[in-house]
Amino acid sequence: MARKEGLIGRKVGMTQVFADDGNQVPVTVIQAGPCTVVGVRTRDSHGYDALQLGFEARKKNVTKPMAGHFKKANVEPMRIVREIRLDKAETLQGYQVGQAVTAELFKPGELVDVVGVTKGKGFQGGVRRYGWYGGDATHGSMFHRAPGSIGASSDPSRVWPGHHLPGRMGGEQRTVLNVSVVRVLPEQSLLLLRGAVPGANGSLVMIRKSVKITKAQQQQKTEKK
Repeated sequence: MARKEGLIGRKVGMTQVFADDGNQVPVTVIQAGPCTVVGVRTRDSHGYDALQLGFEARKKNVTKPMAGHFKKANVEPMRIVREIRLDKAETLQGYQVGQAVTAELFKPGELVDVVGVTKGKGFQGGVRRYGWYGGDATHGSMFHRAPGSIGASSDPSRVWPGHHLPGRMGGEQRTVLNVSVVRVLPEQSLLLLRGAVPGANGSLVMIRKSVKITKAQQQQKTEKK
């Protein structure tokens, strides 16, 4: 899979804006950066090409190894540090340690992929977790939201792996592909993305340039050029 440039950000919340044609568009507001380039990883030195980005300054509780890492890069300590791997080494040539990467990396109308951690919902039953129908609600069925039978007794004498059962729901990393950038507000370091993205308000997200573009979208980009 292709790997492209991106930014670290935080999900602010959802709102709505009006497009040029007057249509109402639901958007998710993302505080995208500014991020600081903490390190540049090259194939010759490290075996792969990547940008190491830092997000949100940190004044205290910095471990000694990380403090030395930031001091060597001559940048202030960061709360969040993530690496974004890149396919093309020449992409790294436009970046230097200490450089700020802002929301201007993206343009309105561009497609991006958003990586986030879904809202944790704790331990849930099968009706909520997997959409089970459940049993009759009346006539004394004694079976409403319970799992019921989960396998045969003599053969195979066990429950098949992967069987849907109650358990922990949410709190998993998810990626939403091909999300459209509606607006870019570089002064406030904000991105307005069409629709919803994974995660609760205030949670960390990673916004990357889209890696899977359909033929129709590719044709649309060509026509705009």
